[in-house]
Amino acid sequence: MDENVLQHFRPDEGPFIDAIGGWIQQVQDEYRPVLTHFLNPRQVYIATTLARRADMHVAFSGGHEHAEMQRALFYPDYYEPAEKDFEVTLMRVDYPVKFATLHHSQILGTLLGAGIEREILGDILTDGEVWQVITERSMADYLIGQVDHIGRVKSRLVMTTWDTLVAPLNEWESEGASLSSLRLDNIVGTGFHLSRHRAKELIEAGRVRLNWAETMKPDYELDVADIVSVRGFGRIRLDEVGGRTKKEKIRVTLAVLKK
Repeated sequence: MDENVLQHFRPDEGPFIDAIGGWIQQVQDEYRPVLTHFLNPRQVYIATTLARRADMHVAFSGGHEHAEMQRALFYPDYYEPAEKDFEVTLMRVDYPVKFATLHHSQILGTLLGAGIEREILGDILTDGEVWQVITERSMADYLIGQVDHIGRVKSRLVMTTWDTLVAPLNEWESEGASLSSLRLDNIVGTGFHLSRHRAKELIEAGRVRLNWAETMKPDYELDVADIVSVRGFGRIRLDEVGGRTKKEKIRVTLAVLKK
């Protein structure tokens, strides 16, 4: 990918940008659709931006309307994408509901412990009782065969149909803010009404993830569509970066999902 493109993104996003360039080139060379693994919201934003720049068609699906993790389908002019092209499937966690409580982190940890990468998994959903996992269709049988416990709770994964999809328990709350910077510790402090010092402590203690990856850099600069997870507090998504106020503060829109 040329330097003119890279300058609009963070240096550590270079490998993903190169991957997008490869997918776009593959569609152009082979004149057929190319399906990716699951992308996080920041990656979806980058893929959308670069596809538009290359005049390439791209569609996204994660199995439901408000999916965070979505697969991208890059495709040529002649192609009409359908939902089946995204090859995602829905599984239910079968566990003793009356006697045990599960958590998102437990389920994710168990699935990753089965030897797969995060990009194989879509959203993990719950209505407070029922837990469901969206994944790539080709990996469903493998995961079903690998999981017999989640934490200490005897559990198994079973295939289910999309008409059983649960409505998520919590919803994101949008709020505007004016920030001195887009540093990670500033975003965490603002989103959860913590002091910058307390936010910095949480980050350096390893309790914060950025786009599902570990980070211990309080001064890391965030950008549009980044998602921050803070253990024990919830999540923050940077939805919009606007202009500056008269005092040179940066206008942003945050979406906050509290535990």
